[in-house]
Amino acid sequence: MSDITQAQADAVLNAARDSARETGTAMNIAVVDAGGNLKAFTRMDGAWLGSIDISIKKARTARYFDMATGEIGELSQPGGPLFNIEVSNGGLISFPGGLPLHGDDGAIIGAIGVSGSTVENDHTVASAGAAAQR
Repeated sequence: MSDITQAQADAVLNAARDSARETGTAMNIAVVDAGGNLKAFTRMDGAWLGSIDISIKKARTARYFDMATGEIGELSQPGGPLFNIEVSNGGLISFPGGLPLHGDDGAIIGAIGVSGSTVENDHTVASAGAAAQR
């Protein structure tokens, strides 16, 4: 199994933090490894305390299911095939802001989770972090 290196995790974190600054938001940004374990984290000055846990759970959710958390959210609506998935695995987050991270060979090596603003801003910042890893 491929795994994210510390240098890659730092690059993801730094790019996401730069994107958050550009959007004028204070974010909690988490990077997990291929096993869903926390590899890197930052809480920007002024970021919501409640979003610490959310950012980590977004990253884990993206890794556990190898898809964007927003996609899981679409599938977990009432009547959907993944309805109530949020209560599994010790609690998941199924709204935008979590993305899998891919290595050079396309294998998933970890994930990023971002929380602290609107889900649109969270997704934008997570996307910037994920792009930096490639």
